[in-house]
Amino acid sequence: MNYLSGKQIALRALEPEDLDDLYRWENDTSLWQYGCTVSPYSRYLIKRYIESYSADITRDNQLRLMIVLRDSLERVGVLDCFDYDATNRRAALGLLIDPNHTRRGLGRDALETFMEYAFGLLQLHQLYVHIAACNTASLALFRTCGFNECGHLTDWVRLPHGYADAIVLQKINPAEIG
Repeated sequence: MNYLSGKQIALRALEPEDLDDLYRWENDTSLWQYGCTVSPYSRYLIKRYIESYSADITRDNQLRLMIVLRDSLERVGVLDCFDYDATNRRAALGLLIDPNHTRRGLGRDALETFMEYAFGLLQLHQLYVHIAACNTASLALFRTCGFNECGHLTDWVRLPHGYADAIVLQKINPAEIG
């Protein structure tokens, strides 16, 4: 079974040629509200990050995967698995699809592909996300993929216009339910 290949996309480790896309996404201030970024990253820092990145979730407690189109290998986004907890077999997720490639099912394909990998090969018990309540597209995506709301955090995310609540969603490994 190929855990990292979806219908339209493939997930792969970071490569040096990803520098320009990561630099563009990390420094797009319109995207900062969806993550925890509050300052720009230099090309030098991103280059060093790529060079030192091990892609070993057990060592780094995170796994960053590039999302590429299967047919052209064009980079269309990035999936971050972070706050990996080996004891409790859980991790948080972040997902970015380039604004030029949204509304094509790529986020769902990437998320479904990663869940198969996370629950199958990594044998995680659960995945979770914190999503700003105003990010209705992301909430819809994760709910469509079987994530259930398990918490509501008041004034959790600072946005340009003030604070927003965050919704906590989680998905338990389907093989472990019941």
